[in-house]
Order: sequence, then structure tokens, then C-alpha cells
Amino acid sequence: MGISKAVGVVGLAFFFAAVYLKDLSMKLIPLSLLYDSFIASLVSVASHPAINFPLIFGKGSNGKFPLWSKILFFPFLFLVRVYAFFKRLKRREPIYNKISEGLYVGGWPSSKKHLPPGDPAVIDCTCELPRSSVVSEDAYLCLPTWDTRAPQPSQIETAVRWASKMWAQKKPIYVHCAFGHGRSVCVICAVLVTLGVTEDWKAAEKLVREKRPKISMNALHRKHLEEWSKITHLSNREHNDLIATTSTASVQQ
Repeated sequence: MGISKAVGVVGLAFFFAAVYLKDLSMKLIPLSLLYDSFIASLVSVASHPAINFPLIFGKGSNGKFPLWSKILFFPFLFLVRVYAFFKRLKRREPIYNKISEGLYVGGWPSSKKHLPPGDPAVIDCTCELPRSSVVSEDAYLCLPTWDTRAPQPSQIETAVRWASKMWAQKKPIYVHCAFGHGRSVCVICAVLVTLGVTEDWKAAEKLVREKRPKISMNALHRKHLEEWSKITHLSNREHNDLIATTSTASVQQ
């Protein structure tokens, strides 16, 4: 079930609970449930594929939420943190896995022990979780993306260019989403291709699955990777054609 449907169902549950409890002497409870239902409805609409507006929370490039967002969306942002905590306990898998030398993929690093070694540069693919205080803002890139959705090809290209710069500075790379199964895997596949670890994103996905068996890339992740791959191939070909043309012109002169 996609996030839009899942949150929509939760919103309906809150609404019916508020209606059922409307006759309580403590009016604060049904009013609170109605507000929760309203927020869930907003998130459900904003996360619908036809809308796809992950910036609804106002998460900045520094990975932090503004005060208005923390207040307005508190029910959702709080429940997301609770859900992440309990889901991790249930899955019993490493927070992150090493895919290749200096390259890691995994879940949201809520503490120092959740970060790979070597003071890594971090690519954050979540829109619903903040940059943890253990992650340096100086080597941090935010690609706000809904859970179960995929970063746009342009975002993937931004990520690989940034990762390449960090790699040139000898920094490890850690790509994460909430649990390290979808959004982050999509991006790390492109990074593996760009850094020459694998020939294409399909080989990269296979490699990541060997290291982190519970990944779950969906059709949209693969579609965006394929689109990114074509754009990158075209850009490289145009670049090579330009070099060839320039070289020919120089010889003729």
C-alpha cells in the first residue's frame, strides 16, 4: 500500500473515532482526533502520485523542519518517529550495510552508532524525518522524497554529482531513507554506476541486494533510474561529440 492510501486510511480511522466519541464530556479528545484526521488528509493528498509534494513539511536543505511545521504537522511527524522505532525493532536488521569500499546504504541515523565509520557524507532521501544532530550539515544533501516514491531523475543526478565531489575529497558516502529499502537504494544504485563500481543500475541493484537482502525497490524506482541512465548516457555522448568536434576544428586550423 502506498503512503497516500495508508495515511488516508489512518485519517479516516481518526475521523470515525472522533465521531464515535463526540458525546464525551471531555471535548478535547474528539477535537484532537478531528485535527489528526485533518492532518492525515493533507498528507494523503500531498503524497498522492498526481500531486507528489514532499515539501509540504517545509524541510530545508539543512534537513531541519521550521517551527510552524513542527507545530502544524506534529501528529504526523511524531507518529512517523514512533513507527520508525517499532519497525526497526521488528525487522531486526542492521541500520546500514556496506555495499562497496566507502559506500553505505541504510536507514535514518538517529544516533552516532547508526552512522558508518569515517565521518561520512550523508545523502538523506526522506521528507518526513529530520537531519539528526549527529550528522554534520557541512557534508549533507537533502533529497526530500515520500516513502514508497522515488527521487526524480534530476534529483538522482544532483545526488551523484554531489557524491562524486565528496568522493573526490576521500569521504565515505552514506545514503539513507527511513529504513534503507527503497528511496536510498534507488540513489545508491546511481552512485555505484557513477563511481564505476558497477556497469549499470541493474547490476548495482543486484549488488545492493546481496549486501542488504530486504531492499524493496518498486517499479517507480526502476523507472526513474532508467530515465536517469538515459539522460546521463545522452549527456556523456553530447560531451564526447563536443570534444570530438573541437578537436577536429583545431586540426583543421
